[in-house]
Amino acid sequence: MGQESKQNNGEVIRLEDVHKIYQMGEQQVNALAGVNVSFFQGDFWSIMGPSGSGKSTMLNVLGCLDRVTSGKYFIQGNDVSTINDDELSEIRLKYLGFIFQSFNLIPQLTVQRNIELPLYYLGWEADKSAARAVELAEKVDLADRLNHKPTELSGGQMQRVAIARALSNDPEILLADEPTGNLDTATGQQILKLLMDLNEQGKTIIMVTHEPEVSTHAKKTLHMRDGLIESIEENHK
Repeated sequence: MGQESKQNNGEVIRLEDVHKIYQMGEQQVNALAGVNVSFFQGDFWSIMGPSGSGKSTMLNVLGCLDRVTSGKYFIQGNDVSTINDDELSEIRLKYLGFIFQSFNLIPQLTVQRNIELPLYYLGWEADKSAARAVELAEKVDLADRLNHKPTELSGGQMQRVAIARALSNDPEILLADEPTGNLDTATGQQILKLLMDLNEQGKTIIMVTHEPEVSTHAKKTLHMRDGLIESIEENHK
């Protein structure tokens, strides 16, 4: 699975001098311009920055949805910056769970089937994946909605389904892209409370947000500007 890092000590992610360059016509855009940062087991980070600062690119790189142009990216000691697409998919399924602003649920599938989807790709047996979906629906207070379609749910309920789906493969790391962006304030607070509870249970969470109030729910906030880390602050609530 690529080169192994010698360092671990609770470190789940490490970026070493990571650059991501996009070619836009004749112009080169340095979306990430030399990022160095480590994330440790049980961390809860928010990533903030103005539009174009690199925060979305950072999340895409962390989620193995985008490759680095140069530098090294380690997940659990594995250098994933040079591995092939199939190995990247394996890494995503093994270590990562994704929560999106737009939920990204499949409208034709029930809540249960949406939660089970990553397990299908992992080759789980039907009865085992069904039991896992029920367990996770209970965890996010949706046990009575298993047979509903996404169109029959509120925004907050859809985001809970998305969180349950992200947890289905019991990932080490949850990546959240504006998880409260499409929700009203009260519902957003409920989702943040759920993320905080998951973090207390040991999940490592990295969340992109543009809302300062949302970012304060994380333990640390990483501020980005022009593809670089501008500052890192500890949050105390």
